[in-house]
Amino acid sequence: MSSKTLKPKHSGPSTLGKLYLIAYNGIQTLGWSYLLLQTATFFLNRGKLEDFWREIKWTVIIFQNAALLEVVHSVIRLVPSNVMVVFMQIFSRVFLVCGMLLATHSATVSPGLPLCIIAWSITEIIRYAYYALNLVNFVPQILLFFRYSTFLILYPIGITGELLCMYHSLDEVVEKQLFTISMPNTWNFIFNYYYFLVFYMSLYIPLFPYLFGHMLKQRRKMLGDETKKTA
Repeated sequence: MSSKTLKPKHSGPSTLGKLYLIAYNGIQTLGWSYLLLQTATFFLNRGKLEDFWREIKWTVIIFQNAALLEVVHSVIRLVPSNVMVVFMQIFSRVFLVCGMLLATHSATVSPGLPLCIIAWSITEIIRYAYYALNLVNFVPQILLFFRYSTFLILYPIGITGELLCMYHSLDEVVEKQLFTISMPNTWNFIFNYYYFLVFYMSLYIPLFPYLFGHMLKQRRKMLGDETKKTA
């Protein structure tokens, strides 16, 4: 008579972990909703692009950087998400905020900024609301559809906005030699932020199809029959 060792399935977070995740996702939903409201109010009141970043700055800093916790959630297996996929999805936004918008004036007056904020806000409102309601097993079908469909439009818009912000910052980076280390120096080390940005922007070419393809697979998995009907 032989015995088999069954591998334990991922049983989900503990009660305390679930309460934390509900609170985290709920707060993020409210934060991104507030950012979208700020954005809509600003432009409906005919605000000028050069003043936009000043209006939304702290909301973006707080709630976008708070997304770094999602990498931690994945690392400690509080959620079953793939660590590298989560990191890649979040890093580009955090880098844009900390490495571009807080470092240069040019990025904050780029026409790409409103594109980023609108795409990010709508995406995150839907995503965090979905996560929060999924934890209590109450996800409306329409929210499920939006969670795995709006990225088809919003993802390319957000990527375009990010690239525009970086592109408009390049001249300022060169002029001010931002984050650039030249020889000679104590460490015998050279780093040119301008060339790093050009290289970083080029990475969008292979990474965008990969991440977009990942979302398409998730869409087919989660929507199933609906995607076949609309195909």
